Amino acid sequence: MTQLAPPDFLRPDGEAISDYRRQSRIFLARSREYLAAEDLHQASEKGWAAAAWMAKAVATARGWEYERHGQFYQVMRRCEELAADPRLSDLWPAANLLHEFFYTRRVFLDPGLVGHRIDQVALMLDILEPLTLE
Repeated sequence: MTQLAPPDFLRPDGEAISDYRRQSRIFLARSREYLAAEDLHQASEKGWAAAAWMAKAVATARGWEYERHGQFYQVMRRCEELAADPRLSDLWPAANLLHEFFYTRRVFLDPGLVGHRIDQVALMLDILEPLTLE
């Protein structure tokens, strides 16, 4: 019988942060798999999820609130200040665009653009991840 992990609210923050980081990287890998399979909707949504979960890791590590989709913007603005990396302000909007792509008809999606946005999210994760370790 498989033992289920306790819900996040029962876990120490360090374990939750690690889970968020790990799941973020899983979503990023899956986004690339879906892109290779030309499933642009799932590629886009998994790219968005990768960004959202890493943002959740940072927010949890820093004690910031991040319980709703709309708080992604607030968390990312705070990350911009904390990271002091000027690239971040140009990268995180790619995640929001990927989320919008999920709701866009396939005929309007371009694999090259989806792939480029996923690459931007990957770089964003590399910038954010160190913020989860302090």
